[in-house]
Amino acid sequence: MAQKASFLTRDLSSSEPVHARKRKQENVMDKYEKVPRLMQKEQEKELIHLLPIKDKTGIIPQTMEKPVVKKAEKENEDEGDGDGAEEVNAPKPLPLLTTQELVVLRRKRLEERKVCIAALGSSILSDPSANIKKLKELRSMLVELDPYVAVTVRKLVMVSLMEIFKDIVPSYRIRPLTEAEKSTKVKKETQQLREFEEGLVSQYKFYLENLEQTVKDWKQMKKKKSDVVSLKSYKGLAEVAVKCLCELLVALPHFNFHNNIIVMIVPLMNHDCKKISEMSCEAVRKLFKQDKVGQASLGMVKVISGLVKSRNYEVKPEVLKALLCLRVKEVEVKKDADDIAPKKRFMNFKEKRKHLSRMQRKWKKAEDKLEKELLEAEATECKEKKLKLHTETLNIVFLTYFRILKKAQKSILLPCVLEGLAKFAHLINVEFFDDLLIVLHKLVESGDLSYRESLHCIQTAFHVLSGQGDVLNIDPLKFYTHLYKTLLRLHAGTANDDMIIVLQCLDVMLTKRRKQVSVQRALAFIKRLTTLSLQVLPNSTIGILATNRVLMHTFPKSDILLDNESQGSGIYLPELDEPEYCNPQNTSLWELHTLQRHYHPIVRKFAAHLIVGAPSEGSGALNVDLSRKSATDLFEDYSTKGMTFNPPVATPSSKKKEKFTIGDALLDSDLKKQIDSHLEATSIPSDLDFAAQFRKAFI
Repeated sequence: MAQKASFLTRDLSSSEPVHARKRKQENVMDKYEKVPRLMQKEQEKELIHLLPIKDKTGIIPQTMEKPVVKKAEKENEDEGDGDGAEEVNAPKPLPLLTTQELVVLRRKRLEERKVCIAALGSSILSDPSANIKKLKELRSMLVELDPYVAVTVRKLVMVSLMEIFKDIVPSYRIRPLTEAEKSTKVKKETQQLREFEEGLVSQYKFYLENLEQTVKDWKQMKKKKSDVVSLKSYKGLAEVAVKCLCELLVALPHFNFHNNIIVMIVPLMNHDCKKISEMSCEAVRKLFKQDKVGQASLGMVKVISGLVKSRNYEVKPEVLKALLCLRVKEVEVKKDADDIAPKKRFMNFKEKRKHLSRMQRKWKKAEDKLEKELLEAEATECKEKKLKLHTETLNIVFLTYFRILKKAQKSILLPCVLEGLAKFAHLINVEFFDDLLIVLHKLVESGDLSYRESLHCIQTAFHVLSGQGDVLNIDPLKFYTHLYKTLLRLHAGTANDDMIIVLQCLDVMLTKRRKQVSVQRALAFIKRLTTLSLQVLPNSTIGILATNRVLMHTFPKSDILLDNESQGSGIYLPELDEPEYCNPQNTSLWELHTLQRHYHPIVRKFAAHLIVGAPSEGSGALNVDLSRKSATDLFEDYSTKGMTFNPPVATPSSKKKEKFTIGDALLDSDLKKQIDSHLEATSIPSDLDFAAQFRKAFI
């Protein structure tokens, strides 16, 4: 076994006997000690192969050792390079300057920036397509880093870019090119136009992003790392940015990213900053007034409706007041005469061949071609498209109004809602009339509304009934009674501003609905309005008397109020709130005699005109200027908001006063003699004891 084990473990390559190896292992330690130690080898040098050399013997390879840089030296060199870079990049310390020198330095730098802005702007405007790349250079100045002029330069660049875009932007919307259009070969001019449009859209987008970021920084009061702009300067920059956005909103409603501008502007209408809120609201009102098609107005109304709903109807009233400037009122519900009239139809070939000769057919063909070209040259907007946009806009507006009427009746937005309903009530669908009138009557009877709000409710109800509501069999007696009952709340104070709404309500309630108004009701309103004219300002009095004049012409039987001798059944009851049962035929308009002595000349003219029966011609007729104007126009014309008398008081004539002469001017001869005797007496008594006579009387 031992032999076997030694066989298995034996190195067969060795020729030594087994026993000899045993003897050899006995001196292993001695042998290990005799083995020399291996020293640390030097690092192998890296060789660089060079171009070989060829001689008679053949090709001789050439090599060279790569120079090795020690680590310590390399680190020292790196440190040296780093110090140099720091010395280059380190900002030079600003010299210590006095305040006057700083002002001069700032002025100098600001002038340099202004010249640069002017040069870039003029070059862009001179040739926009060739210098479109300079827009980027000008836009880069929006991040001015010089702390001395950063705020001013940024404001100037914002305004300059706004004016440039207003000038160079085309009158059409630029759409992105498709892959097929990009791969198609086009003319050089077309390619230049494409590059110009692409660059313009991209720079315009970056500019809007910069404006938006400026406004966001101000909202968040975010202090930047560079400390170039102070926290106090953010507001000024934001105001300029909002001003630029408002200008672009109004000036470029057709161009790209207009909806993005709307989304930025609408929330600012409800901002706490009064200046920014007013700028935003004014821009929205301008957009509504100038939008003839309705596309931009529709986008704006959608965003406003979403804002009101998201804020749970807690927004400023000015947000909803802007909707009153919509131009939807110009679209009539009924079709226009142009739509009803049959359109001109062109003759086909058979009709021409049958009815016309060869020469006539030739002339007819040329005439038809010319008419088609003229129709294309007009380029008028499609009426159907316009009507569709306006209908969708009104649906969103009414949806917002009805939500507030249903869910937020005690909101501060209710007056704006009622005013808007009063303006657009004639365009409301007939299906909503019954429910709307019920809601308005409940609001009026609740007593929670102010006087102005109740007037808007009445005005809305009668606008509804005067339009498509003519077909409905509804008697608005409760609204007549409420207005008659509350007329005497008006006075010469702050309530005088509500008079224009009262005049508009009277026009809709009595004049336009004269066939549904009884004589008793008309007489009661004339009498109460004449009584009201004694306690209001002159412009309100003129408006009331002008309304009475129209009512006297509309209801001829009202002349009974000018007759003192006529008597009817019953007694006039001025304290009764029902106009139908107060017996107005038993009274007279005695207030007109008082108004004839009014200090305002126009009031005196109207009072004298009504006393004689309001004739249209003759000695008692009014001037043409007064007779042709409506009551609301007269109310505005003679307004005293400027705290001045309207019309102005005529200056007195400058006449010299006659001198008073003593003597011949006296009529009494005895008095003249007595005065002359006293004047001729020159002796003056020396004793001026006035009590001497009394002492003598008692002695």
